[in-house]
Amino acid sequence: MGRPRVLLADDHELLLGAFEKLLTPECEIVGQVADGLEAVDAAARLTPDLILLDIGLPSINGTEVARRVLATVSGVRILFLSAHKEADIVKAALAAGGHGYVLKSQAGDDLLAAIEMIMQGRTFVSSRLATESRSTTSASRAKL
Repeated sequence: MGRPRVLLADDHELLLGAFEKLLTPECEIVGQVADGLEAVDAAARLTPDLILLDIGLPSINGTEVARRVLATVSGVRILFLSAHKEADIVKAALAAGGHGYVLKSQAGDDLLAAIEMIMQGRTFVSSRLATESRSTTSASRAKL
């Protein structure tokens, strides 16, 4: 498979530029949007292989974008990229059809690996989230 075609959706212009710079050697960036409704429209027009999707977008949030896109665009994969690390937000993103979840604070370490795994049909969750989830579960079990 060639370089994945990626649509970037984040409401921070500086981050869009940084993600484009980070991904360009490995991916073809087909578009950039800063709004949820724009993301839905761009996904339908551009048919990317993967959407790098922020949770907190204006107009509609990332989980709603994922639901709408996955209902209308065949074969697209969704990788959420967010500063939110709360378990309920991560679960909602994955339940909306997300194929992965990367913390923005770990994007430099995790983003390319996440894209590679997702394009192979696997799921990816930032290591810090997985570690915190195991620690919380272990602590809960220890209290029993």
